[in-house]
Amino acid sequence: MKNISIIIPLGPDEDQLSQLLHDLDGLPPETEIIIVSCGDVKVDEPRARWISSPQGRAIQQNVGAKAAKGEFLWFLHADSRITPHGINALAASLQKAPQALHYFHLKFLNDGPWGMWLNEWGAWFRSQILGMPFGDQGFCLRKDNFNKVGCFPEQAPYGEDHLLVWHVRQAGLKLRCTGETLQTSARKYHQFGHAHLMVKYQWLWLRQAAPELSKLLRLRFKNLVKSNGE
Repeated sequence: MKNISIIIPLGPDEDQLSQLLHDLDGLPPETEIIIVSCGDVKVDEPRARWISSPQGRAIQQNVGAKAAKGEFLWFLHADSRITPHGINALAASLQKAPQALHYFHLKFLNDGPWGMWLNEWGAWFRSQILGMPFGDQGFCLRKDNFNKVGCFPEQAPYGEDHLLVWHVRQAGLKLRCTGETLQTSARKYHQFGHAHLMVKYQWLWLRQAAPELSKLLRLRFKNLVKSNGE
């Protein structure tokens, strides 16, 4: 974990960062923690580097990645919660597959509406069966691989994490689950409505996935033809 830079984008209305920083207290002192803020909010955390950035999760994460000194980049949302078991699982997963993009199983905190287990099951199916984890599952990958696939696409109106995974797969890199759980807040489902957000998110990611899947299949077919020709 000494070679990891943790990058946390902080939005103007996020107020759960201190809990995540508490979860990270057990990390070695050498572990770099970078908080990329788009506002004036600042938590008293002497271990963290504070960087200012224009607002936008993709932009903020790219700014943090560029400033990071670690060999690996671990992107965490400010409302995430991680346990010591999760941290140890990530370290073991990185050791076994250092070239992969690593992620966690997703579990929602008890701050949302009833029925969030449906979303948890959907996240499991999407990531484990379809190979499509999202950013709230705690992406971690080598910095050189992150740069190789083009970082988070800043021009995308949404789904920068979803697109990053497609670009990782199109580059021939593997995905690997740590086997442990990362928790995240479900408050937005209370605020905007559970059913409404579920339908909206499914439609948006399926719409975004179609051209990326086509590109992936074309690349695989091209590589297959090339390998057969050799």
